[in-house]
Amino acid sequence: MRQTRTALIIPARLSHPIRVEEIDTALATRQTLVEGNVGAISCMDWHAYLNDEADFIPLPLNVRAEVLIREAGLHLEETVSGTVVFLGHKNDGGEADAPAHLLRLAARLFDTARPAPVMVQ
Repeated sequence: MRQTRTALIIPARLSHPIRVEEIDTALATRQTLVEGNVGAISCMDWHAYLNDEADFIPLPLNVRAEVLIREAGLHLEETVSGTVVFLGHKNDGGEADAPAHLLRLAARLFDTARPAPVMVQ
């Protein structure tokens, strides 16, 4: 069964806009978005999915995602690289829409308006 959720997607390249999209939550979709193997950073009610081989490839640093993760209350020891996909999570471990507070924080930090979601498969 396919499941779609609203995701906040923050590309590493500053020239690429931050976007909010409806995505299929299947692993294959997340692998496409992060361009490889998927690793996760979790905090309270959200996950940040990123390429878990970013240190070896190497991928460009993602300053915006790193700032958002820190401002959302998670202390990181390492840097964040490559495109990062933010989704929420349910108590049962299932995927949920990116939390509204995370979307508002991203909009405030990066002066982005929340666009209408676009479906990505």
